[in-house]
Amino acid sequence: MQAAVTVTPARLPELLLGLATVRPVFLWGAPGIGKSSLVRDFAESLGLACVSLLGTQLAPEDLIGVPQIRGGRSVFCPPEVIARDEPYCLFLDELNAATPDVQKAFYSLILDRRIGSYELPEGSIVVGAGNRATDNALARPIASALVNRLTHVHLEASAQDWLSWAGEHGIHPWVVDHLTDRPDHLWSRPPKTEEPFSTPRSWHMLSDALHSFGRDLDEDTLNVLAHGTLTPRHATAFCGYVKIVRSRYGIEAILKGEARWPHRLQDRDLLYYLADSFRGRLVKELPATRDHMPAQGRQTAYRAKSLLVQLAEISVEVAQSVIAPDADGNPVLPSWFLVEAARDMPRLVEARR
Repeated sequence: MQAAVTVTPARLPELLLGLATVRPVFLWGAPGIGKSSLVRDFAESLGLACVSLLGTQLAPEDLIGVPQIRGGRSVFCPPEVIARDEPYCLFLDELNAATPDVQKAFYSLILDRRIGSYELPEGSIVVGAGNRATDNALARPIASALVNRLTHVHLEASAQDWLSWAGEHGIHPWVVDHLTDRPDHLWSRPPKTEEPFSTPRSWHMLSDALHSFGRDLDEDTLNVLAHGTLTPRHATAFCGYVKIVRSRYGIEAILKGEARWPHRLQDRDLLYYLADSFRGRLVKELPATRDHMPAQGRQTAYRAKSLLVQLAEISVEVAQSVIAPDADGNPVLPSWFLVEAARDMPRLVEARR
């Protein structure tokens, strides 16, 4: 299911308070952005126990229960985890990954809040969640009858929301500071191949690992941890950031001429990180047009071209990344600067062809 309108984690509790208390809700979102945690936190805020059922681990009889003979008649007894006396939050996680028979078994529980002769206690809420087929996750089509029994809410990752949460939950300072500087690295689209990718959950995992290794963490281990949890490009950038933190080596020193681009092969991750920071600085400081450019803008442009030449002497590929378009092929830097860069450094343009 595609999102027409999305909400951030900060808005979700308010929406659930108005929706889930009167009708069942299905929460859509990419893997690792915190759907399960948000539902559990919401249930806790209402003073309700949260009972999670994982769609991929259920069979229809797990919901319907087993028959017993009472008074000469068979009665299905739902499982104890569902049949509770006190109101609670029933969380149907990965509901759209369940088999069609399991999904069908949920129909009456979702719409009528009843399974067999058992009815959910007054005050209970039902929330489902699942990934989208476009996330390259296990997801089955949901029958229209089930779609129509739910109110659908699409969740998106928000760096601002996550960083606010991280500051109160002991996330490692390196992770918090890096994502404060590069909020676009919080989440990346799940790849089509089997490789790690960045999500709020994977950054949390990396934070736990950093805390576990402590101050004795060496560079090789850091690379293993970062590349084992994050999108490769984000992992390289994070390792470069940590190297800067440890060495006090930053883009400011390069811009001021107090330091040169790192040229050692083992510092290639640092070089990529600095080049990415350089690109961000140019996006922020270069004017959109050359007309009536102030003296400071001309000085920035002149220094930028000089630094690009120096960077290309170390790696044409890294220098090219500074002037490259975005993922959709749209220019990121002003067109007048790209024209001058192509004129003064033709090999950067040639390398892109």
